[in-house]
Amino acid sequence: MKRREFFRKGTKGALAASVIPLGGEFFEGTEGDRRKQDNWHQVGTGELGAPIRKKELHVDVLVAGGGVAGCCAAVSSARNGARTVLVQDRSVLSGNASSEIRVHLNGVTHLKDGFPERETGIVEEILLHNRFHNPQDSWHVWDHMVYDFVTKEPNLTVMLNTQALHANMKRKKIKSVRCWQMTTETEYMIYAKQFIDCSGDGLMAATSGALYRTGREGKAEFNEQYAPDEPDGWQMGSSLIFRSKDMGRPMPYKAPSFAIPFTEGHQPEKHRKIIPFSHGFWWVEVGSDEDIIGEAEEIRHRLMGHLYGVWDYIKNSGNHPDSANWALDWVASIPGKRESRRFMGDHILTERDLLGHRHFEDAVGYGGWSLDEHNPGGIEDLSEPASYFHVRFKKVYEIPFASLYSTNVPNLLFAGRNVSVSHIALSSTRLQGTCATMGQAVGTAAALCVMKKINPRELRKTCIDELQEQLLRDDAYIPNRPADDESDLARKAAVIYASSTTSGDANLLTNGYSRDVQERDEINHWQSDGLPAEVVFEWENPIVLSKVEIKCDTNTRRNLMLRHDSRHDDRFSTTVPPELLKSLKLEFRDKGQWKDLEHRFDNARRLIRFKFSALETTAIRITLEETYGAPHGRLYEVRCYST
Repeated sequence: MKRREFFRKGTKGALAASVIPLGGEFFEGTEGDRRKQDNWHQVGTGELGAPIRKKELHVDVLVAGGGVAGCCAAVSSARNGARTVLVQDRSVLSGNASSEIRVHLNGVTHLKDGFPERETGIVEEILLHNRFHNPQDSWHVWDHMVYDFVTKEPNLTVMLNTQALHANMKRKKIKSVRCWQMTTETEYMIYAKQFIDCSGDGLMAATSGALYRTGREGKAEFNEQYAPDEPDGWQMGSSLIFRSKDMGRPMPYKAPSFAIPFTEGHQPEKHRKIIPFSHGFWWVEVGSDEDIIGEAEEIRHRLMGHLYGVWDYIKNSGNHPDSANWALDWVASIPGKRESRRFMGDHILTERDLLGHRHFEDAVGYGGWSLDEHNPGGIEDLSEPASYFHVRFKKVYEIPFASLYSTNVPNLLFAGRNVSVSHIALSSTRLQGTCATMGQAVGTAAALCVMKKINPRELRKTCIDELQEQLLRDDAYIPNRPADDESDLARKAAVIYASSTTSGDANLLTNGYSRDVQERDEINHWQSDGLPAEVVFEWENPIVLSKVEIKCDTNTRRNLMLRHDSRHDDRFSTTVPPELLKSLKLEFRDKGQWKDLEHRFDNARRLIRFKFSALETTAIRITLEETYGAPHGRLYEVRCYST
């Protein structure tokens, strides 16, 4: 930045008064850009003045909150043509999954009697990016892999250490949001057309006047069997995680002054397993039945006390002599939150919707984690289990778009734990992989709203098919909703054939499903017999072609998230999926001769996109050359477009 842009001399200025935070409020200066009582002498130049610390940004979409849901929302919005800004109040992205908190990025991690139904789309791209560049399983490197993935999106601006403080309204819609960037002492006024709150606590949405609720609904409101008899204010708590290390020698331990004793009289082993103790306990949790946001610092202090009390019990109770050589290596300072505000949409997703596997015509996401409701009191109520785990799902459930936008603020969407669900439904939908499906959905929706100059409710009423088709094209999965894109020329091919096959059928590549459906034991792929192998699409008449899009195999029955224990087995992986296609070649037929379009040697994604100058052809050939280890190549979908 030029020095003249940083200083302003004299008493007149073109910009509005700068503001600084003090006591939780903003106080304006009285002389244009000059901050009140800010006397800056730049000794290098001799200039006197005040820093300009107030700026405006004009974008199409503002996303508040850089957790997994917010990252997916921002990337999908930008990719679909909207000028997007992502505002995150921490110095790292990915929220609860970041190195600051270290919660495993679970979602549909394990269905009852089955394997994962792992999320694809943008969240899978992030996980794969980490597997390629962070084989050492470092949480701090993970932070920067997410940062790398998000910031390289050309249509997206990322603002870290920046909180969305207040929504400014005009005719019931959000016009702009006032933000504060702590590190630069700068107030930003960000103007946008659509606003997405993925921040969890939802301060931006709350200041817009969006309707929200906290606490537990009683059984009668939604006829939920696992709800309490009467409504109350309880909200699931926050947790602190630690990591310990075997030092190879005795490591005595003395608890700090704020530790809260954890004794055998509490029967910790009954519901809260101590072993293994190397990676901390999610059940070190404290919640609230009142103002869980206003009490956040008190809760954090109590959590610190409970965490060190548990470690004191492990080290000094005499019940765990195997801990003698172990010492704390890392302790979180920021609690991982589960619940606070839940904003109301046109539909409130409930326990009955999930357990009944209700089909929604506007479905845009899915989940499948158990109904994992943590007990009122958390670690401060050891007489009850840490969580009730009411029901474990056999198959996934759908999440409707009507639960992802505000019922009373027309240009406000949300994704994550703050969406329109009941408390019991939240016990499942809050998982980060599930939140990622919502994030990609609302980011895509916001971009469509900007393009069509409509708001989310109208989009749902008039363009829901277009939203769903775009999500499916971008490799999201929507249960019970096959793709049906009329502009996809691959579906109009006269003949589809392959050089070899060990399972599936090449004709399944255009059936609208881009994964094998687990609960129906349904195959939707073609798999070669060894490599190299070819699949060919032929048309009766010449077509104009400029894009080919392929979905290959990443084994959605195996989880890819970063874990504390670097677990590697039939359900979890610490490596790049061996099934992923590494090298492939695309050719087109011109006057009876095959000609190269592109040869790709280092593919790193399930969704492989080829874009080239428009050409006329009667056939394309895709040659699968090499995977990252699997002996056969597998494809789930091929699409072709003229524009």
